[in-house]
Amino acid sequence: MRAVVQRVRNAQVHVDDALIGECGPGVMILVCAMQGDTTDNADALVDKIAKLRIFKDDAGKMNRSLLDAQGSALVISQFTLAADTSRGNRPGFSAAAAPDEGEKLYDYFAARLAAQGVPTQTGKFGADMAVSLVNDGPVTIQIER
Repeated sequence: MRAVVQRVRNAQVHVDDALIGECGPGVMILVCAMQGDTTDNADALVDKIAKLRIFKDDAGKMNRSLLDAQGSALVISQFTLAADTSRGNRPGFSAAAAPDEGEKLYDYFAARLAAQGVPTQTGKFGADMAVSLVNDGPVTIQIER
C-alpha cells in the first residue's frame, strides 16, 4: 500500500458540497491499495503511521507520534498514487488494486487506524471528492508497505 501523510492543523472532505469527514490537528492520509496488497500491508502501514514521530515535542523537535500527540486522522482513498508516468504524458493506473479489493483494504486500513486509538474519519471510496487542508509545517511524507 502507498500513502502520503500530511501533518495538518485541520482537513475536510466534501462530496456533492456536503461535508462527510474532517479532522483537527493530526494527519490527512491519502492511501492507495496496490495489486497484490493484503491486510498485512495495511497493518504495517497503520503501525508505521501511528508511530511516525512527526509531531513537535516541548523543545520543538519532531519526537512525538500521532498517538503521543493524541491527533486525529482523515483518510482519503487516492488511486492516483499508483500512477505510472514512465510512458507518454497520460498516467497509467494498472498497478492499483482492483476497485473491489481496493475498497476493502481502504476500509480495513481506516478501521485498523481507529482501533489503534486514533480518531479517524474518511472520505468516500470512488467518489469525486473536494479535499481541503491546512498543512502544518509543512510536513508531507510518502510511505509504502
